[in-house]
Amino acid sequence: MLQSYSSRVSPPRRWRATAAAVSALALLLTGCGSGSSDDGPVQITFWDNNAGPDRTPLWEHIIAEFEKEHPDITVDYTGIPIAQVQQKYDTAIAGDALPDVGGVLTAYLANLAGRDVLEPLDERLSGSSLDGSINRGFLENMRASASDGKLYSMPTSGNMAILWYRKDWFAEAEIAEPETWGDFYTAAEKLTDPERNRYGFTIRGGPGAIPQVFDEIYAQSGIETFFDDSGKTTLNAPKNVEALERIVALYDEQTPTADVNNDFPKMVAQFTGGDVAMLHHNLGSYTNHVEALGEDNLVGIPLFPSPETGKHTIASHPTDGIAIFNSSEHKDAAWQFVEFAASAQMNSYWNERVGQIPANNEVQNEQWVRDNQALAAASAAMDDENSVIVQLPYYLPQFNPITKTDMEPLYQQVLLGEMTAQEFLDQSATMFNEAEAEYRERHGS
Repeated sequence: MLQSYSSRVSPPRRWRATAAAVSALALLLTGCGSGSSDDGPVQITFWDNNAGPDRTPLWEHIIAEFEKEHPDITVDYTGIPIAQVQQKYDTAIAGDALPDVGGVLTAYLANLAGRDVLEPLDERLSGSSLDGSINRGFLENMRASASDGKLYSMPTSGNMAILWYRKDWFAEAEIAEPETWGDFYTAAEKLTDPERNRYGFTIRGGPGAIPQVFDEIYAQSGIETFFDDSGKTTLNAPKNVEALERIVALYDEQTPTADVNNDFPKMVAQFTGGDVAMLHHNLGSYTNHVEALGEDNLVGIPLFPSPETGKHTIASHPTDGIAIFNSSEHKDAAWQFVEFAASAQMNSYWNERVGQIPANNEVQNEQWVRDNQALAAASAAMDDENSVIVQLPYYLPQFNPITKTDMEPLYQQVLLGEMTAQEFLDQSATMFNEAEAEYRERHGS
């Protein structure tokens, strides 16, 4: 059964579960804002792109606070589970029933911007109190996700690759904590003791492996773009091949043999269960690690600067944000809601509870961020003017099929020695080059 979490603007707010057909119909019927002027009381509709029992109450709080400050604007909330949101937006476009404002992630921003249904926010931001307060890296991610480079979704939060490690293991072995890729490889070897079932690192070889491959190879190579100016991918560039070879060489030497099938739960279980010293994941696993190991034994840092360039080279992770749809009759009211949700107070409230990087830089100095060592380090790296963001091509319709369906089993062959890193990256590059060529032909670029 599909669930749609829907709240009217006036209390009491309530949850409503409906059958799939009723849910879809309700979304269409409530899609357009009512009225024709922002001079008097208006109602705007807001679609949450990742609704559920954890997030929906947070949005209900933000909406309630917004309505206190803006008594002439009421917000009709509709929650859509994340697995269904792209389909819902597509259905609403076909039925001319889009909301006034809605959550839009970089992963599908290009599709919406390419269909000319989003309102550019650049001019509004430049005249807003938010100007200069939004994380540089997140703004870059949003703009890069649209083919025209405009800002169509105001960033609210994001994620980042993190190397988690057991501080107590390093102290026990009298090894300095890692600060470079060289330190990392040395520590992986020294902290491996198969007789004690201890390994220096754990590789994600199963579902979800490829985003971590992108993180690791670009962080080491320092290559700054996924495609060059001619539309050819850098994925199989010599420095990336060399980087992947170093990572793969760890498998079954400084990692458990079972890593070839590792998904997120298995990988985290190895780390928190005391089998491995270091783990590459992201900020989302922070709670798991703290609960199992305690803050004193845990350190989380961004992947190391590239030995080639000395810069943090960060493969982009999907950035979440809020967009205004250009069919809205209440764009000014919709912008006021976007501006409020991205304000320091609300951005802090939101991200403290979801455990992601706040997009509003004013939040970085708050105590809860400083108390989360990994989050503070990630925020600083993401906003550092010397950091390089490698924009992954989420705009390609083939991106998910290539990375999940095609590349994952090939990567397992690399770990098992049945395929070389060069062959793997060459085959993957061919798929991305073809997808990019098709995209450029369609868009005339």
